[in-house]
Amino acid sequence: MHEQGAWLVFEDEAGQSLRPPKARTWAPRGRTPVVKVTGKGYGRVSLAGLICTRPGQRTRLMFRTLLRRGRAGEVKGFGPCQFAGLLDAAHAQLGGRIVLVWDNDRRHLSKAMRTYIQARSAWLTVFQLPAYAPELNPVEQVWSALKRGLANLAPRDTDQLAAVVKTKLKRMQYRHGLLDGFTAATGLTLDPP
Repeated sequence: MHEQGAWLVFEDEAGQSLRPPKARTWAPRGRTPVVKVTGKGYGRVSLAGLICTRPGQRTRLMFRTLLRRGRAGEVKGFGPCQFAGLLDAAHAQLGGRIVLVWDNDRRHLSKAMRTYIQARSAWLTVFQLPAYAPELNPVEQVWSALKRGLANLAPRDTDQLAAVVKTKLKRMQYRHGLLDGFTAATGLTLDPP
């Protein structure tokens, strides 16, 4: 990787529904805080994220969101076409070869995805993580920080949830030390020998 001047890119997906994650909070003694959640409708924000690192360059976070409102014919999540679009955008922005590391999700192993990867073999090399190893993927740390930031949030609808999610992820994009910390938390050594 280092000899090729390639970017090491980790990828993962997550999702957030209108139901907020619970967290501890402060309240006056004897008054239990109550978070009111709307019971209207179905909504989900699907996320795909990339942490891109290369020696001598600042670590970058890239992401895409898909809104799902529960309507007929709606895309239910990230598929090969959406992954290919994300990887093409990353290649255009990073301007170099990419060594992609992701998990063994069935969508990553599909025939359509293998076809997309083969078509990009001039600049894309793919490696699979072991069967269940979230601790080796720094994007998992991004999702953890995001979920903590969404704790006790009661959005009105999917659009408001998506706006909050995008705002929090954009703020993370400018915190390069935080992104480096996510990568360091994996225990992987990225420095050249």
